[in-house]
Amino acid sequence: MKSRKIVITGGPSTGKSTVIKELKNRQFACFDEVSREIIKEAQQEGIDQLFLTDPLLFSRKLIEGRIKQYHEANKIDKPVIFFDRGIPDVNAYLLYSNQPVPDEFKEIARKHPYDRLVFVMPPWEEIYTTDAERYESFNQAQLIHNKLVNYYKELGYFLIFVPFGPVDKRIDYILDSIRKYS
Repeated sequence: MKSRKIVITGGPSTGKSTVIKELKNRQFACFDEVSREIIKEAQQEGIDQLFLTDPLLFSRKLIEGRIKQYHEANKIDKPVIFFDRGIPDVNAYLLYSNQPVPDEFKEIARKHPYDRLVFVMPPWEEIYTTDAERYESFNQAQLIHNKLVNYYKELGYFLIFVPFGPVDKRIDYILDSIRKYS
């Protein structure tokens, strides 16, 4: 059986990780966001925000982590596998930062396709918070959201915007949409 690799994306602090955590509680196969681990490792090395210090190095580490997740997903025998962000997110963040996207990164995004459905968690000011790994303002989160939406559309994905609401309702919406567009 070939699993459907479903990406849940969106700017920072939109509820992606909360939804992924609850999907795991419901016994779905899920992959967590890899950036927090990369940020923590860099901070232990004395680099406060690696993305701001060296966006290309940070992005390369993200791509490597997401490729690893992508290939690990191929070994899972479940009908649906969820990802907290996908490989195209890396390129969208580079575009947000006015950085050139290496051709190699573009090719990696093309060679690692996810399911055509991509769920987008829109900016939600009521739940927006910052922390040691999430430094962007709400305005920046909206700009990141726009870059993500445009980049995924450019790659031909079908975007489904997840409405605001309690986590259970958001998950029900996602699962209903997957059934609807099977």
